[in-house]
Amino acid sequence: MDPQDLQERLSRISTLWTMVFQAHAGPADAIADAQRLLMQRYSGAVLRYLLGALHDPDVADDLAQEFAYRFVRGDFRRANPDRGRFRDYLKTALIHLVTDYHNARQTAPRLLAPDASEPAAPLLESMDSERAFQGSWREELLDRTWKALADANPTYHAALLLRVENPDLQSAQMAERLTARLGKPMSAALVRKSLQRAHVKFADFLLDEVAGSLESAAEDELENELRELDLLRYCRTALERRCRKESKGGANLSRNPPTT
Repeated sequence: MDPQDLQERLSRISTLWTMVFQAHAGPADAIADAQRLLMQRYSGAVLRYLLGALHDPDVADDLAQEFAYRFVRGDFRRANPDRGRFRDYLKTALIHLVTDYHNARQTAPRLLAPDASEPAAPLLESMDSERAFQGSWREELLDRTWKALADANPTYHAALLLRVENPDLQSAQMAERLTARLGKPMSAALVRKSLQRAHVKFADFLLDEVAGSLESAAEDELENELRELDLLRYCRTALERRCRKESKGGANLSRNPPTT
């Protein structure tokens, strides 16, 4: 599936889930809004996982809709931070959903030609579902980070994307392409400065995305999550900088307690 088609489906599934919640929750309130925002946050990972597991965009869309209905009716009511990460509940629910789909296909009566091949075994028997969902969630976090960078500074985004797509280009060559792409003059020196700042911004935004997906922003939990998702290499320096800043802030509060 090409990136444009994926983005169109991601947009459609977010809209679909909004309609699902409106249909089931009635007038918007704090709980319905929180649920809708939570599910929209994970919609990209959900669709990527379903597309990878089923290899059929239409079926993936149908199961995404079914998943939204299950969430609305309360299938996740037992989820809470003490029982584990929300994405672990999400992963388990998706695995069950895909398994149910394959089981339903296997038990449905069908007419087969004498030379028809045997039905394929459920994909979950031949793939690491844990790794598949983890990869989907990783890609979702990276996509959200790229979007945050593009919204914050289109020049930084364009420069870093060009570097990723063409790692062997010289600064002067990048300046020429970026000048045409952005419609403004870019020198080699400006490209180098933009790349340096873009790397810093990207790492900070990625750290924000990962931290926002956790129930706790504790340093050890954040670092473990980054390592598990193989994202620590992108923002190790940003994490160290943030930890130093928070540590310094805590020390200042300790030396200067607030007056009462």
